[in-house]
Amino acid sequence: MRQAGRSLPEYRELRKGTQMLEACRTPDLVTEITMQPVRRHGVDAAIFFSDIVVPIQAVGVDVEIKPGVGPVIEEPFRTRADLARLPMLTPDMVSDITESVSRLTDELGKTPLIGFAGAPFTVASYLVEGGPSKNHEKTKALMHGDPQLWNDLCSRLADIASSFLQVQVAAGASAVQLFDSWAGFLSKADYREFVEAHSRRVLTELAETGVPRIHFGVGTGELLPDMAAAGADVIGVDYRVNLADGIARTGARMPVQGNLDPALLFAPWDVLEKQIRRILDEGKEAPGHIFNLGHGVLPSTDPAVLTRVVELVHEVSAR
Repeated sequence: MRQAGRSLPEYRELRKGTQMLEACRTPDLVTEITMQPVRRHGVDAAIFFSDIVVPIQAVGVDVEIKPGVGPVIEEPFRTRADLARLPMLTPDMVSDITESVSRLTDELGKTPLIGFAGAPFTVASYLVEGGPSKNHEKTKALMHGDPQLWNDLCSRLADIASSFLQVQVAAGASAVQLFDSWAGFLSKADYREFVEAHSRRVLTELAETGVPRIHFGVGTGELLPDMAAAGADVIGVDYRVNLADGIARTGARMPVQGNLDPALLFAPWDVLEKQIRRILDEGKEAPGHIFNLGHGVLPSTDPAVLTRVVELVHEVSAR
């Protein structure tokens, strides 16, 4: 899952003295950080090392990822005039991303690289709130109070996300993931009215590339049918919902990704193994299953446990 390198000592050593966004925009670092979990754990695909605010930084937004806090926007977006601060993303603005993906695909060989972008709603929330939020009150106030401005903002962000993913695909990414960190804070009605269409547009535009599209949100168990309807090829299920329930909620009509609780990596092995086997068994009810964590790797996770998880999944799958 995203940021898998956070648990690796080699990652922490490499990142010393380098800010997150600087690391994301430096091809040497992006290549090495993306490769580290592949070398260490023997996983079946690499996840492109990036962050959901990289493309808005590339178009000129003043954003900083503060340790222990997350993305912080110097001037939050609140009015129609702020839209002028979000120009279209063009490939020349992210030439470093093209270089990083190209280097990675050369080094990975037959191992696929999964590209990455933040969904319009989550990026919009960061822009409107000015940073992470527990309640998303400014976001929801804008969404309901000025629906036209909200939709114009999300439309602009859909353009940026689509362009960012297409740059990665053009450079060699084998699949893409649209990541909606904050969608779980929405009601089903709000998701349908204010969010789904924008995510659908990103996924629809990526369909033309022919690469598989994964759609994942955090705390989105109640939204899974609607997220699945937005047009991805694979639906991610986070750890709060049993994989079997997630499959049922999407009609068992599409492949799923997930969904081991990252906290269980700290449990005794016999407990962890039982949960892994359960998830693999439940995944058989879907047309396809990508075994994965149900959210990001916790930084204090023992890397040896992650390697052992991968080995067990490969062993069971081979049977």
